[in-house]
Amino acid sequence: MRGKRCLDVGTFDGQLAFELERRGAREVVATDIDRYDRLDWPERTKTEGTDLIGFFAAEPGRGFRIAKDELGSRVERVELSVYDLDPAAVGSFDVVVCGSLLLHLRDPVAALEAIRRVCTGSFMSAEQVDLRLSLMAPRTPVARFSEPYELLHWWEPNRIGHRRMVEAADFEVERSTRLYSVPFGSAHPPRGRAPRSLARALARRVLTGSDGVPHAALLARAGAR
Repeated sequence: MRGKRCLDVGTFDGQLAFELERRGAREVVATDIDRYDRLDWPERTKTEGTDLIGFFAAEPGRGFRIAKDELGSRVERVELSVYDLDPAAVGSFDVVVCGSLLLHLRDPVAALEAIRRVCTGSFMSAEQVDLRLSLMAPRTPVARFSEPYELLHWWEPNRIGHRRMVEAADFEVERSTRLYSVPFGSAHPPRGRAPRSLARALARRVLTGSDGVPHAALLARAGAR
């Protein structure tokens, strides 16, 4: 990262953005949306509201501002949708990162194409994937359409599906991780102790190395144009 101009797309509390800065980036820009009624949610969710909206909407960007102050960071946060990324507005970047965002979007490929417009070098994508589909169809790119009203998820691809989405946006994948788990947070819905829940937890531990939300990550390079 040293000396490079970097972008964190869908930064939320800024974890990836601050890590880019810590690793020596010359400049870091972090983008996200400040108004939750502008997020890519179903109209029913926007009009009726859910408990999760109340959880997310405490104060958009507050966590980022607290962390920036505590760290003495120079990361610039820009209020901007991923779909609106444009070199005319934000310039271009040597390194772009995006974590756990695509599953919250109606059109993840369009979002990746927007990222490609501003990326001239490396792109890291780390996303939640469907564990069952990753095992049942390891070579076939497929995705599960989720019920977006409660979990606010749209598409959960399998591991190869995530890779093909990135490639469809004119990126060349250089390397990728095995399946891994991101630990459940304190606000995550309880998993329960029913036999089926325990079996799923065991499968996550065996297949990803720990119990959490299954993910896959890859490093790609912007294709030549």
